[in-house]
Amino acid sequence: MAKILTVHPDNPQIRRIEEIKAALQRGALMLYPTDTVYAIGCDLTVKSAVERVRQIKSLANDKPLTFLCPSLSNVASYAFVSDAAYRIMKRLIPGPYTFLLPATKLVPKLVQNPKRKTTGIRVPKHNVCLALLEALSNPIISTSAHFPANETEDINLPMTRMELFDHLEKFVDVIVDTGKEPTIEVSTIIDLTGDPPNIIRQGLGWQEAEVWL
Repeated sequence: MAKILTVHPDNPQIRRIEEIKAALQRGALMLYPTDTVYAIGCDLTVKSAVERVRQIKSLANDKPLTFLCPSLSNVASYAFVSDAAYRIMKRLIPGPYTFLLPATKLVPKLVQNPKRKTTGIRVPKHNVCLALLEALSNPIISTSAHFPANETEDINLPMTRMELFDHLEKFVDVIVDTGKEPTIEVSTIIDLTGDPPNIIRQGLGWQEAEVWL
């Protein structure tokens, strides 16, 4: 059963953040809030944890996993960012956007699209996420925790956080609870690997993003 850790949404307690960091370094999976939906995540550099995330979400190996970085400068360590992509990202970061970019060698192959050698990267506008990223000093896997409460329910129906916790506690090791309810507003996905860039999923903030593409 997962351990539920209460974290202040605006001023995350250092002690709590350090506890979560230590768990992630040991290979733990966590359920945690972002600036869009609740997500399942782990330390990008822990292979066994990334494999567990893929198993939980039943993701094919040709689908890239999204991960969080704390800043645009940090993104440049994990992806090749063209001048045009940089200008777009600078306008939209931090925020509810996932950017598809060519991956560098620092991105594990298990996280990439093996054919395109691309990956999805986000810089969230969320205090808890940013505190965890700063403490861990590694990117954090972030795949949306959209699950129905039972097989007869629509996967996109909103769930309370307690319903979500109950449904996923057997799959993760740590649950981060900020006391705020989850939404079903996913991130907008922007493919920056081609010219012109392209919105391939309209999520939160897509109309604002379209202005800069």
